[in-house]
Parts: sequence; structure tokens; C-alpha cells
Amino acid sequence: MDAFYASVEQRDDPSLKGKPIVVGHGGKRGVVAAASYEARKYGVRSAMPASTAKQLCPGAIFIHPRMSHYAAISAEIRDIFYRYTPIVEPLSLDEAYLDIGGSLRLFGSPRTIGEGIRADVRRELDLTVSVGIGPGKLVAKIAGNKCKPDGLMIVEPENTQAFLRPLSVSEIWGVGRVTEQKLLDMKIGTIGALAESDPAELERQLGSWGPLLHALARGDDLRTVECDRARSSYGEENTFPEDAVDRDVIEAMVIAHAETVARRIRRDGVHAATVTLKYRPSTRTSEFRLVTRSRSLTAPTDDGGVISRIVMELWDAEPPGIALRLVGVQVSGLDKDRPVQIGLFEAPEDEKRNALNAAMDDIIKKFGPEAVRRGRS
Repeated sequence: MDAFYASVEQRDDPSLKGKPIVVGHGGKRGVVAAASYEARKYGVRSAMPASTAKQLCPGAIFIHPRMSHYAAISAEIRDIFYRYTPIVEPLSLDEAYLDIGGSLRLFGSPRTIGEGIRADVRRELDLTVSVGIGPGKLVAKIAGNKCKPDGLMIVEPENTQAFLRPLSVSEIWGVGRVTEQKLLDMKIGTIGALAESDPAELERQLGSWGPLLHALARGDDLRTVECDRARSSYGEENTFPEDAVDRDVIEAMVIAHAETVARRIRRDGVHAATVTLKYRPSTRTSEFRLVTRSRSLTAPTDDGGVISRIVMELWDAEPPGIALRLVGVQVSGLDKDRPVQIGLFEAPEDEKRNALNAAMDDIIKKFGPEAVRRGRS
């Protein structure tokens, strides 16, 4: 998506269109979550301190992030992706990989699919999306970044090397400042130079990451798109624009995720017997450590309120004060055929809950994900 959070705010409030918008907390310790293209002209970028953004763009309009709102819209965008392929791997609320290899006979060329996705998102959500198409994840991601905003770029397999060689090594997803500096110290500044380097030396300097970088630089990207729609589970997750500690912020995101997951399992006619909290702490020592906590239910559920309540109970059992980089909700133990057992005196309450969920599903289907939402209990 193109400047997703900022674009949503400009769409929802037309008076903001054409103005420098910064989504993020504007306080002393605030961080930019997203910047409109009008603000980017001044050098404002995501993850930048709010104080720096204000210096670069004194006229910037700061807007408090509405993460649950963005998550709901992201789920609707993902539903559009599913029209074209069931193999979708989300990276964040505003980015995903799609494997369209099995969809070509149904829809036509890669360009036709890419343009179809862009047209559907624009028509139905009044938002723009840029599409990069290539033979692997690395090329597709870079192409998508290169054609922003509101563009489409296709890199054919035979043109992969010519496309990659002149680019900076920083274009490779996962190459941060530390790795980039190590490569520069080795006189490796471009992807072409990386492709021509000695993989053994790269391994000595960078460990197991070195040979993988060498393969990616040569266009040998064997990573597959990991589908998030496996029938064994359903899940939603996102990375926060800045570390989240406040329980209300975390709960708002959990509720949004739980409701999205619940709508999907109701749509597919299944119930879940296990609920899982997923989170990634933001501390450097655990940057890549994903923590999961699960609970089995006495009776399977398809209710978002039940799912979010269980997830928050799991979160409240964790040590206090953890700053989160990512939070997610997952359900598993799916059962489509076995009738759901309810207690003798719980039936009226369950009937009310089912009626409420059905009404919410109908409203959201007709008017969109923001037409109605569940509040905190």
C-alpha cells in the first residue's frame, strides 16, 4: 500500500488531502508511523523521531494512529487479494507477498492480475496500491518499492540480474545498518558487487546470513510464499509503528485481530478449540524471538469477543512492562463437523451472541469493516 496509514487518514478526512500528514505521536518521544507523500517531500520518513519531523516540516499535521482502524481495512484489502490467489503471505498491515503462479490460467497474465488488484482496491476502498511482480520475493518487493506511488512494475526472469546489479545492498530486505556497514567495509556497496564476492568470505564475516545474501544477489531466491490460510489455523498479526506498552493500545489491536479472525472462521463454517497469543518483544536481544502462549477451550468458539478475552488473559499473565514490536492472534484446533456443545443454562446467551455476530457480519459485508466494531468488555 502507498503511505497506508496516512492515505487512510486523508481518505477519511478529505480536508487533509494534499497536506503534509504525519501519523504518529507528536510528543518528545514520539515516532513517525507513516508520512504522506506531501510530508515525504520534506524528508519526513517512518521511524523518524517526531521532533526531527517537526524540524524538517514545521507545517506537518500530526494525527494519532488508529491501529484497529488500519487493521480492519487491511483485512478488507487482504480479502481482495484472496480473489486472485489463496496463497497470500502478509508482511505487515500494508504489505504482502502473493503467489499468482496458479492463477494465470484463470485470470490471464501477471500484468492483468496486478492491474485487477489495483483497480479493485481503488474502486472499493478509494486507496492506491503499488504492485511489484518478479520471479522471487526479493525482486518483487524491490520492484514494488520502485514503482511507488500507485504503480506497477514487472521484472521478467531474464532481466533479474540487470535489474538487481546496480542497486545498493541496502535494498535487500533484512540488510540493516549494521550489515550494510559490514559489507561496505568489505568494499561491497551494490548487489552486483555482492553477487561477485566470495561466499566463503561472506560466511566468515556474516555467518550463515552471508551465503544467503550471496544467493539473493545472484537472483537465486528459493523462498516460497508462506500461505496464512492453512486450514489448520487462522491468524492475524501486525508490527506496531512504535513500541507498544500501554494495555489499551495492545487490547485495541487484539480486538481488531480477534474480530477479523472470527469473521473468517464463521465465513468458513468452523469453530476453534485453541486460542493463541503471539507477540514479539522489542528488545534488541530478542528482536527475532516470537513468543506464543496458548489456551485450549472447554467448547470451540467462533466468537471474536471470546477470542479477544482469552488472548488478553494470556497477555495479562505475562511479566508486566514488556514493550511489543508485534502482536498477533491465532486460532487452531478447527472443527467443522462436530456440533458445538453448550451448557443447559447457557443457550439463551449463546443464541444472543450468535445473533449479534450474524448481524455484525451482515453490516460489515454491506458497509465495510468500520461500520461496526466490538467494544472492550
